[in-house]
Amino acid sequence: MMADTDIVLRAEALSMSFGKLEVTRAVSIALPRGARYALIGPNGAGKTTLINLLTGQLRPDAGRIELEGEDITRLAPARRVRRGLSRTFQINTLFPDLTPIEAVTLAVLERERRASQFWKPLSAQGDVLDEAVAILDQLGLGDVATRTTRTLPYGQQRLLEIALALATRPKVLLLDEPAAGVPKDESAALFAVIAALPADISVLFIEHDMDIVFKFATRIIVLVGGAVLLEADPHTVRSDPRVREVYLGHGHG
Repeated sequence: MMADTDIVLRAEALSMSFGKLEVTRAVSIALPRGARYALIGPNGAGKTTLINLLTGQLRPDAGRIELEGEDITRLAPARRVRRGLSRTFQINTLFPDLTPIEAVTLAVLERERRASQFWKPLSAQGDVLDEAVAILDQLGLGDVATRTTRTLPYGQQRLLEIALALATRPKVLLLDEPAAGVPKDESAALFAVIAALPADISVLFIEHDMDIVFKFATRIIVLVGGAVLLEADPHTVRSDPRVREVYLGHGHG
C-alpha cells in the first residue's frame, strides 16, 4: 500500500450490498489534505451510501477506510468524529430553539467532553465562547448569532450546520448536498464560504448543480451504479463523453 502523507482520507475497494442490490462496488478514493472534491452522479449512484460508509453510519461488506493512515473501518461514528472526520448535521431538527451561539458553544463543549457545563451562563464559558464566536464570524453568521435558529433563512441554517461540524475541529468535512433547498441566489454564497474554509481542512461534497460543482471543485469523482466512472479535474470531467451521456446531459458544455 502506498504511504502518502498528503492523503488524509483513503477508501480502498469499498463494497456494500442491500440484499441482492450492490450499492457500492469496489470504490477507492484518496482525499489529499486541503482538497475541495465533488462527488457527483445520477440519482441512485450510491453517493450518500458512500458518505455513510466513510462516516460509519454503514459498515462495508468489503474494503478499508483510513484516516491519516490509520484504519478506521470498524470505528463507531462518534470516534471517527473525534479523530477528525465530520459531516454536517440537520440543524433544524436538532437545535431549532437554540440560537447559533448556543448551538455552536454546545458543540465545542461536547468536543471537549464538557457538555454538562452547558447550563452555565454563556458569559461564563470563556475560551469556549470565544471559539464559538470565531466560528460563526468565519461563516458570516456573526450578525444572527443571537437569533433563534428556527427563524433563520434556510441558507443560514445550512451554514450553521457547517459551523457545528467545524466545532469538532475536523480534518475532513463531508457535505451531503449542502445547498439542497437553498434558493439559487444563496447557494453560490454558501459555496463561497465553503471554498474559503481553512486550507488544512479537506472537503468532499455531493452537489447536483453542475455550475456550482465546476466553479468550486478542484477535482470531481463521478459515481455511476455504485462504482467510480471517472476521477479527474473539472475540465476533463466536463468534456468526457461518458459523463455527458450518463449525467450532465446537453447544455453543460
